[in-house]
Amino acid sequence: MQIKPKKSLGQNFLTDKNIIKLIVKLGNIKENDIVVEVGPGTGNLTSEILLQKPEKLLLVEKDNELTKKLANKFKDKINIINDDILKVKLEKIIKKRIIIFGNLPYNISTQILVKWIRLKNLNSFCKKFILMFQKEVADRIVAEANNKNYGRLSILCSWKMNTKKIKDIHPNSFFPSPKVESTILVMEPKKKVFNINNPKNLEFITSVFFNQRRKMIKKPLNLIFKNPKKIATKFNLNLSNRPQNLKPSIYFNLCKEYEDLMN
Repeated sequence: MQIKPKKSLGQNFLTDKNIIKLIVKLGNIKENDIVVEVGPGTGNLTSEILLQKPEKLLLVEKDNELTKKLANKFKDKINIINDDILKVKLEKIIKKRIIIFGNLPYNISTQILVKWIRLKNLNSFCKKFILMFQKEVADRIVAEANNKNYGRLSILCSWKMNTKKIKDIHPNSFFPSPKVESTILVMEPKKKVFNINNPKNLEFITSVFFNQRRKMIKKPLNLIFKNPKKIATKFNLNLSNRPQNLKPSIYFNLCKEYEDLMN
């Protein structure tokens, strides 16, 4: 299946058979599982997923040429949506918890992830995500407070997901070889999630704080709340701390406080 990767779509096809087997094993696919693969490329991972005999395999592929080749190669073993994953509403198409695999295009990987995190009932939509990110992005996702990589993405992901870093992947495992390392993450939606009415409010709160990441938290608190000292006392905040010193739970509480004051 010879095809030239398109730079505009961020295509780097995974070719390392050992890594492919590892990724599929992480999915722990059962015969009654519905599996979605985002960006299947030339179908290397697809072939390995099919060996696990899931109930159904749905591919989401934006590239028209690849879609035709995949349909021709796998015939009725798969279903394909030829569209941009950012436009596809999987939660409306499939009414059963799914397993999602994705070697996500690096240029839109965080957008895709945030789109899923914003879903109201993420746990009832997806059992597990097995995703490949640029290492730098993966480091931000898994970072904890007081780490230089900790920030908005870390907090947003920890709100809805339990994330485990599995392995860093060398560029030679792809064709063409990207200029950066990649990382496999397994992300499982939490059953119990801190009650925030609108994810965009959490995105807003964290953006105000981390736009001033080297400043003390006194400044962002002043920007968000009319009575910042009262808020600081309520949540026992040290105003000389920096945004990266606050645990995710603090940001969840600040977001809830913000929402309550807005109502």
